Amino acid sequence: MLNIQTIPCLNDNYSYILHEETSNLTGVIDPSEFGIIDKIISSKYKKIDYILNTHHHFDHVGGNKELKKKYNSKIVAYEKDKKRIPGADILINENKDFNFGKSIFKILLTPGHTTGHIAFYCAKEKIIFTGDTLFSLGCGRIFEGTYKEMYDSLNKIKKLPKETLIYCGHEYTKNNSKFCSKYDSGNKNLIGKIEWINSKLEKGLPTIPTTLEEELNTNIFLRCDNLAIKNNLKMGSSSEELIFEKLRSLKDQF
Repeated sequence: MLNIQTIPCLNDNYSYILHEETSNLTGVIDPSEFGIIDKIISSKYKKIDYILNTHHHFDHVGGNKELKKKYNSKIVAYEKDKKRIPGADILINENKDFNFGKSIFKILLTPGHTTGHIAFYCAKEKIIFTGDTLFSLGCGRIFEGTYKEMYDSLNKIKKLPKETLIYCGHEYTKNNSKFCSKYDSGNKNLIGKIEWINSKLEKGLPTIPTTLEEELNTNIFLRCDNLAIKNNLKMGSSSEELIFEKLRSLKDQF
C-alpha cells in the first residue's frame, strides 16, 4: 500500500511524501524546499530513496540538492530535462515505467507548461501526480510549449479512469473556481464544488486531491465541448481546441 502525505510548501505549492509499506521505500514528489521536507523525513522515515520531479521550475526542484546530499537520494527526471533538473540521476522517457517497489508509475509526457513536463501515473493506486499541467479547476500557464501541446496533454489525462485521484502542484482551487464560474455559471456541479472548497479552506485543509470525474464535471479547461461555455464565449461553432486557447488566454488576464 502506498501512503501519500501532502506537504504545503512556499506560498501555495504542494510537495508529496510517498511511503510504500511493503518495500519500505520513501519518495518525494517535487520538493519545493528543503526545510519542511527534511523535518518530516528526519522524524518519521529517516530516509528518502527517490525524488521524483515533474518539471524543472525552481518551486518544484528547490529542495533537490540538499535532500539528495543529506539522504543520498536518487533523483528521477525526464531524460530531455537532465540539464535543467538539479541532481538528476535516473532518466526516464514517455510511456516507460518507474518501479517504486510494488507501485508502478507510468510516465506521461505532458508538455505545455514546460517542454519537458511529465506526470507520474499509477494505475494500481489510481493516482496521478500532475505537477503544473492539470490543477483542480484549472491548468498550468503555457510558458515553453504551445496551446496545442497543453490541450493534448490535458486530453491525455482525460482518458484515464474517472476515479483517478489527482495530486497537483499548487493550491489554486479557489481562484480557479472564480474563473470557471464566470464562463460556466450554470454548472450545478461547480456550484456544489465551490461550497466544498470554501468548507475545506475554512478548516485549513487542502482541496487536493480531487478526482478526474470531479474535474470532468467542473474544470472548464476539460469542458471545451460544452455548448453553454461555447455560447458564453460567443464561439458556438468553434473547435474544442480553439475554445481551450481562448479560455487559457482569458485566464492569463484574469
